[in-house]
Amino acid sequence: MQHPHDRERLRRTTDLFQAACHPAISVSDIITAQFALARPREFEEDDDTELTRVDILGSHGAEPFTILPLHLSSNPPPFRPRSTRLPGLRRSRIKTIGIVLFLVLATLWFFSNPRVPRPDPERVPSGRPPVVLVTVIDPTQYPNAYLKTIKENREQYAAKHGYEAFIVKAYDYDTQGAPQSWSKLMAMRHALTKFPECRFVWYLDQDAYIMDMNKSLEDQLLNRQRLESLMIKNYPVVPPDSIIKTFSHLRPDEVDLIVSQDSSGLVAGSVVVRNSQWSKFLLETWMDPLYRSYNFQKAERHALIKGTQDGKDGKLIQKQEHIVQWHPTILSKLALVPQRTLGPYTRTDQGDAYQDGDFVVMFTGCAKSGDQSCETVSASYYQKWSSSV
Repeated sequence: MQHPHDRERLRRTTDLFQAACHPAISVSDIITAQFALARPREFEEDDDTELTRVDILGSHGAEPFTILPLHLSSNPPPFRPRSTRLPGLRRSRIKTIGIVLFLVLATLWFFSNPRVPRPDPERVPSGRPPVVLVTVIDPTQYPNAYLKTIKENREQYAAKHGYEAFIVKAYDYDTQGAPQSWSKLMAMRHALTKFPECRFVWYLDQDAYIMDMNKSLEDQLLNRQRLESLMIKNYPVVPPDSIIKTFSHLRPDEVDLIVSQDSSGLVAGSVVVRNSQWSKFLLETWMDPLYRSYNFQKAERHALIKGTQDGKDGKLIQKQEHIVQWHPTILSKLALVPQRTLGPYTRTDQGDAYQDGDFVVMFTGCAKSGDQSCETVSASYYQKWSSSV
């Protein structure tokens, strides 16, 4: 059913059309009538509004047209200029959407196009062999009989656990005038190249024996839970009060370098590195000719006071500490473990002392000859490990 107001509006529209055709009705009268018709319905239904009638008379006495009174002004305010804020906002939004859409399409194209070169995740070695045991010997400085026991120790241990023993001579590498002790770094890098499928490289100096031949390196150190329990976190890299400390949030699977610490600093004679691009970067950085040319007088004095084998090894240790302290990339992959885990000493004045049942023993400070020669100091330990095989 049609609403009464709609019928009234239709009637007024018809009247207005007829008025427009009437020659006696002016344009202003028609405009006035149009504003009257445009009056909102709520005003028509307002009980407080009295609806009066307005006559539009023709100039020749024609029948008047009646419409509702006009409540709107026939002179509206001038148009204001359109605000540019909304169009600007729209243009900015369209631009943002366009950039995002472009990036999405470019990413999809990059990953779906096989011709585009992209870095692959680092390949995990197969673990054949799982560990390469590296030792550098120097026949020009130590008796062959003693070095023979070192070689025997390494080969028997490696064979027992399915590892590979990599024993090389110090003069096989050109240190370019630097102390020959630097050849240990070159040997480790050589091992990573020669055994690309190994997972770890363990360097152990020629002044050390593996005492527990039955314990694998995985059980001693490399298993995830075992390494997690051994890691010394948030601890000064150089004792006793270095402000540079090991990372407190480092996880075992993020570790690529495992070292221990004695009373003077990091122990470079027993080091484990993971076979990774990071480890190759570490070794190549560590043995860089620039570092080998540095003259760390403090390091040589420090090594002399603590009775290290010679000032050369002391310099090497100090360079390692320099790299670790001032290069966060190196420190971020380093795990510090107790010294007895990787190499306690026979001398108690330089670090943790060896105790029966320990994994490794190091004859730090032993001489090349005489009563305190490495051959003499190691004799009793040789009997212990060889009898347990």
